[in-house]
Order: sequence, then structure tokens, then C-alpha cells
Amino acid sequence: MDLEEALRVVGEFGPYQKRAVAVLVLTQVYMACQSMLIVLVGSTPKYHIEQQDGVPSSQQELHQHVTFTEDIDSIVTEWFLIKQQAYKVSLAGSLFFVGLLVGNVVFGPLSDKIGRRPVYLTGLFFEVIFGYVTAFAPSYEVFAVSRLLVGLMNGGIGLVCFVLTQEYVGKSYWAMTGTLTSMSFAVGIALFGALGYFIRPWRTLAIVANSSGVLFFLMSVTLPESPRWLYSQGRTEQAEEVLRYMALRNGKAAKNLVLKRVGGAKGGNRGNRGAGILQLVIHPVLRLRTMVLMYVWYACSLVYYGLTLGAGETSGSRYVNVAMYGLVELPAYPLCIYFINKHWAGRRKSMASFLCLAGSACFCSMFIPENTGTFLSVTSFALLGKLMVSAAFNIAYVYTSELYPTVIRNAGLGVCSMSCRVGGILAPFVPSMRALHTSMPFTVFCVSGLSAGCLGLLLPETLNGPSAETLEELTSSPHSRVLESKVTPRCTEREAHVYNTTLYCHVDCNVMIYFTSIT
Repeated sequence: MDLEEALRVVGEFGPYQKRAVAVLVLTQVYMACQSMLIVLVGSTPKYHIEQQDGVPSSQQELHQHVTFTEDIDSIVTEWFLIKQQAYKVSLAGSLFFVGLLVGNVVFGPLSDKIGRRPVYLTGLFFEVIFGYVTAFAPSYEVFAVSRLLVGLMNGGIGLVCFVLTQEYVGKSYWAMTGTLTSMSFAVGIALFGALGYFIRPWRTLAIVANSSGVLFFLMSVTLPESPRWLYSQGRTEQAEEVLRYMALRNGKAAKNLVLKRVGGAKGGNRGNRGAGILQLVIHPVLRLRTMVLMYVWYACSLVYYGLTLGAGETSGSRYVNVAMYGLVELPAYPLCIYFINKHWAGRRKSMASFLCLAGSACFCSMFIPENTGTFLSVTSFALLGKLMVSAAFNIAYVYTSELYPTVIRNAGLGVCSMSCRVGGILAPFVPSMRALHTSMPFTVFCVSGLSAGCLGLLLPETLNGPSAETLEELTSSPHSRVLESKVTPRCTEREAHVYNTTLYCHVDCNVMIYFTSIT
């Protein structure tokens, strides 16, 4: 039997998979706290500098004449990161995102080569270690380096964690597990805001926020390797052992579970030797998909973070603002689950539509006066735009994982996430374009959203389609065409995949389509 059929025998989303996915999903809460840490520990309170004859000649003299008028404990108040030293707060935040970018590129291909589980556990372990270095940093320099290393680990395991939630379950549940991952990250942001409200000393906050990672690491130690990755590498016997273990924990008998070797042992090894970031450039199918997806991810990040920075300029409690930063995303995820599983919408149309709606919301905001106190204000359209781009961002994760074969999935996600980080790095500079014209930032967001939505339509639909495990399977699909299509009154929900033959039959609900290879 093939892998999808084996998962149906084992249980596509049985009790064991639910527990495993729950551990990975909850880990996103810890990762969200690390991502948002600098927002609170880098808070700059109001301060007063005593008038002196002349400008203080040294930082030490400045310390003696500065009085903070707000009761806030942060790296700013401890190391007096004000005036000429104020840039260091932003630098620490930028170093974290640089770490994310590098981690996306390094950890993705690495997990495709040596496995998901060892990369995930190693990355999570060192993120916890570096997180404690952040909390006990004796100087700003140590603090800044630790944020870079935490970002490196966070960016890497974030991708691997997401991929594992997909590869533990049947393909029909990928949309749900991917959405739960994104949703838990948003919840983690909101919970961090609440945590910061009750824990004010920045070192204590860093320790408490990081300690949850210890618990999630201990819970993750028992997780198995991805059976999809094992199968794609030709390690069929080990994949069968993992599947039998899942079946046992799900209360199902699968002693006679045997995976077919066609496209497994031989094809998997060939796919593994050719897999890598280079394949994203030289492979004709992957090249087009990667170029389009990189721009889509870049636009999603640029619009998402750009609108977030604009919406966050409102007055009020910084802790409430951080919480709202996460909570405003939550309505996007039920929308994703509904639309991407409908045959008339699917992944491609849903992602393109949400991106275009985000661009349209930015377009409408250009015609609203900034000081309007009505419901139709700039802030309302900005939050609407963020809601739409959050939905598109979530779909991009699920959609991208389905567009890449298993042997190169993490590499593809890593490159796309790298372009995503570039958009995040550039986003803070977009508001400064107000100097040219007040509507210029929203013009950039509008053009980015609309253009990314249109380009996304160039990608193929993956809803109810077969999941490629190796590059050979991906190569054969573009050379196939639909010769006959007929609708049957009723049929069982099943899939029959016959690889490396001239006949390919896919049955899903009421539609039976026969493909015959041109070659």
C-alpha cells in the first residue's frame, strides 16, 4: 500500500496524532513569547534629564542626570539605552529577525537531509539555553548576541515544527493542523501581553517566558520521526515501524502493514540525492513555484508587519496593544479553514482573494482622513487589512507545504520564509515614506497585496490532489493531461495512485478523472 492508504489504516488523525500535534502546536506559544520579548523588555519609559551647562561628555555622566518618570523595568532603564544609545533596542530586535532569516535557510535543508526530529529537538534545546542567557545577560552585548542566537533557533524549528504537524497526519487534515499552528502563535502573542502585565521586572519576565520551553522540550522528546520523511528517503522499514506504533497507540491493528517499494526505496534515494536548495533553481516546476511563492511570502510579511506597526501607534496600555496584536488575527483562521476546503475556492483562489482584499483595504484607507473619529477610519481599514493578510499568510504556509515534495519541503519553506523575513525587515521603513506623501505607505501595501494576489493565481491548485513524496513524482505530473472526465452519482471517498505507470486514477467524492501520461 502507498503512504496515504497506510495512514488511513493507521488513522489519519487518531488519538496519538492528536496528542503529538497538540505538543507541537503548544510549542508555538513559547516561540511567540520569544518573538515578542523585545517589545516589552525593550520598553522605553518617559524620562527627564536634569539641565546642565553643556552636553554630558560621557554615558556615565548622562546616567547621573537621568530620571525615569515611569515605573518600568527594562533593558533601557538598566543599561540607560537612551539618546545616542537608543538605537541598541531596535538593533536587538533586528538581530532576532536576522537570526530568523538565517535559521530558515539553514534548518530547512538540514531537516530534509538528517530528519525532522533531531533538528527540531536540537533547535528547541538550544533556544531554551540561549533564552536563559538572555534573561541573565550581564551586559547589553551578551543580550544582543543571545537574541541573535535565539532568533536563529526560533526561525529554524518554527519551520520544522510546522512541517511535523503536517506529516504526522493524513493529507486531508493538513489545512486544520496548519491553521492550528498559526492560531496558537497568535494566542501566544496575546498571552505574552497578559504575562507582561503581571510580571514587570524584565529579567523575571524573560525567565518565566523561557521556562515554558523546558516543559515543551520534555514533552517533545517522545515524538517519533516523520513517517513521510522516512518513506521519502527510502527507509521504508522504519516508516512502517512508526506507522505500526501510531496504529497501536490509536487502538488499531496494523500488523500486516506493508508499504510498497515503488517510489520508495529507489525513488526516495534518487530524490534525496538531488534534493536541496539548488533543485529549487534548476528544476523547471520548482523554479516557477519558488519564484512566485517567494514574492507572495515577501508581500505577506511586508503588508502584515507594516500594518501592524501603523495600527500599534494608538495610545493606551502597551500590554493591551501587544495582546490585540495577536487577538486581531484570530478571526482569520476560521475563515481559512472554511474557504480552503471548498472545491469552488481551494488554496489558490482563497490565498489570492485574501491578498487582494488586504490590498483593497489599504487602497480604501488612502481616501479616509486620518483624524476621522467614525467607524470608517484609517485604523479600521488597517486592522481589516491585517485580518485579511493574516488569513493569506496562514494559507501560504499550508499551500506551500503542499506544493513541494516531501524530500525538499523544508528547503522550499526555508527559502520562502527567508524572503518573508526580508519583507519584515523592510516593513519598518515604509512608514517613513509619509515624508513624500501621507498616502505613500498604504500605496506600497496596496500594490504589494494586489500584485501578490494576481501572481498567486499562476500556481496550481492542490486541494484533494495527490501529495508528491519525491522529485520523480513531481516531474511526472506536468507531463500529464486530462483526457477524460466524468461524474459518477455516488462513490466512496478513496484515492488510488499508481505511480510509474501510464495510468493514473484519482477518485475524490463524486468526480473520477483519468490521466494518461503523454510520454
